[in-house]
Amino acid sequence: MANTEENVVFIGNKPFMNYVTGVVMQFTSKNANEVVIKARGKFISRAVDVAEVITKRFLKDQGVYIKDIKIDSEEFENKEGKKVNVSTIDIVLAKK
Repeated sequence: MANTEENVVFIGNKPFMNYVTGVVMQFTSKNANEVVIKARGKFISRAVDVAEVITKRFLKDQGVYIKDIKIDSEEFENKEGKKVNVSTIDIVLAKK
């Protein structure tokens, strides 16, 4: 996966359409062949929604599809200093 590090969109608290627009811009303005949507914890469902909206509505005509999905978990320290596991997802979108 060469050259995809700059084509990464991290999902968080911003409005939903900001992420959709961000990914669409990667494919259109920057002419990316692949874009990775990354999320953890409670934002995983939002990442899935973003990927679905892009592939089924926004960039359907350009042949953008879900190439790969990786799930994992990370250990990190929460505010109380306790080690907790949080699930992560990477959704790779690509152009046909």
